[in-house]
Amino acid sequence: MLEGFLAEQGWEATSAIAQLTSSWAEIVGPEVAEHVAIESVGDGELHLRADSTAWATQMRLLSDSILDRVQGVVGSESVTSVSVRGPQAPSWRAGPRVVKGRGPRDTYG
Repeated sequence: MLEGFLAEQGWEATSAIAQLTSSWAEIVGPEVAEHVAIESVGDGELHLRADSTAWATQMRLLSDSILDRVQGVVGSESVTSVSVRGPQAPSWRAGPRVVKGRGPRDTYG
């Protein structure tokens, strides 16, 4: 009954993504879920964000098996590929205006 309603409204993909995010720790295990999070899902691609470059490299090596597990939960139509990104570098921008130049440097000397 619920599946029919979701199909009628066109919400199958949204439901599959919600199921994926809620069961992420069960899919990849609690240790991996502690270091790697789902950033977004769009156009069939699952974007993951790792908290270190080591975890990002490990997840890239395991991306095929992660894709198989994810497709087992949400189906092969919802997610067709996995991309893994490492941690983001800090931004030195402090406001909406930017001055072109060398950026932060030692001026104490």
